[in-house]
Amino acid sequence: MTGRTDGMQPEALDTLRDAVRGSVLVPGDKGYDQERSGFQTGNPHRPDVIVAAHTPQDVRAAVDHAQRHGMPLAVQATGHGLGESAREGMLVSTRHMTGIRIDVEARTAWVEAGVQARDLVAEAARHGLAPVNGSAPGVGVVSYTLGGGVGLLGREFGFAADRVRRIDIVTADARLHEVTAQSDPELFWGLRGGGGGFGVVTGLELELVPVERIFGGRLVFDGGQVAEEVLRIWQKWTESVPEELTSAVTLLPMPDVPAVPAHLRGRYLAQVHIAFTGSKEEGERLVEPLRGIGSLLVDELRDMPYSECATVFSEPDTPHSYRSANVLLGAGGLDDSARRSVLAAAGPSAEAMCVLSMRHLGGAFSRPPAAPNAVAHREAEYLLYVLSPVSDPGEDVVRALHERVLAPVSDQSLGRNANFLYGPQDRGTARAAYGDEIDARLGRLKAECDPRGMFRFNLRGVERG
Repeated sequence: MTGRTDGMQPEALDTLRDAVRGSVLVPGDKGYDQERSGFQTGNPHRPDVIVAAHTPQDVRAAVDHAQRHGMPLAVQATGHGLGESAREGMLVSTRHMTGIRIDVEARTAWVEAGVQARDLVAEAARHGLAPVNGSAPGVGVVSYTLGGGVGLLGREFGFAADRVRRIDIVTADARLHEVTAQSDPELFWGLRGGGGGFGVVTGLELELVPVERIFGGRLVFDGGQVAEEVLRIWQKWTESVPEELTSAVTLLPMPDVPAVPAHLRGRYLAQVHIAFTGSKEEGERLVEPLRGIGSLLVDELRDMPYSECATVFSEPDTPHSYRSANVLLGAGGLDDSARRSVLAAAGPSAEAMCVLSMRHLGGAFSRPPAAPNAVAHREAEYLLYVLSPVSDPGEDVVRALHERVLAPVSDQSLGRNANFLYGPQDRGTARAAYGDEIDARLGRLKAECDPRGMFRFNLRGVERG
């Protein structure tokens, strides 16, 4: 399928504008560049037309227009996980669909397609509840959940996709469907963790958890002195921690610029991130072995309201261009040789800046929900990923660097994680995110839901021979 010029004819656009409550924008229009832009600034969308949807009816009108005029269609809320960018056709922007409804008695939230994690966290906290959100507060709840959702509390509560009760989606025939385990079990299975590409999700209902506060935050070490020790001790420590504790390690070089606190400026940092739902006293006892590592620069661990959970990772909130790669590892994690090799390749002397992170999985991550979903590789105990900015050097340099960083563990990789694949991916990577059986099943579902390949700008994309 390729875009056809009749979808851009003035008469056709006028008809689309009449059908849409939001905006319809073409190149050169005021607001076009702002609407197509997202958190990921590398290779942004440049579609022939943008529909800035405000309602599910706007989405239906957009899909109907794209279907009748043979236009490929991309969807974007926050743009954190942008993969293949749309250079033709239509972009449906859902960022203006920001409604949230909390059912306190049922412990559920209904979120529209543009809701960001920070807004859901804040709204749920008003009722003593929390979502199974990720580390970055600006990520879209719907897109994060469709990819599976590796959350701050995941070892206790599982993937975000495990907690979905209902999904509203506009399919390629421009019909709005309410999808549940009872109404359409196969589509309900594929939407939860399958990475998208089956339609345009306009909203979903998900379970909240009764969490009001956590013991957590960051321990920041001088990685130039103890990076390998931090990673080794942390991995050994994770073998005995309770499921109520989810943690990660992140290693990165800090630039020597005034915006960075003086005591961290120009240093290579090793950060341990902690989120524990148990008591402060038990949390203090559990982290004692980590505090004893030495070369500790910052200790931010504290009892905090869950509304402040973004401080556990304190990730940057400024849009930029970046790419990533990841592998999922079993219980052995990184052995001594692999740990040294990975750190040597990703360290401060690498030809591009590397943010290297290892997250502890297991626990509830390993247990499928009552209604099965498409989340794969639940046997994985660790997620190892590397992320780099790509403005300078270029994308080819970064891609080759990431291959070298992960090469020492490629033979023991269980697969990939869809949520941590930023940038264009090939079909081999997509298959690795699901495994052969789930990937084939998703392919059959894709062919049934979208036989003409309208929704192609996502991880699965469209097979092209």
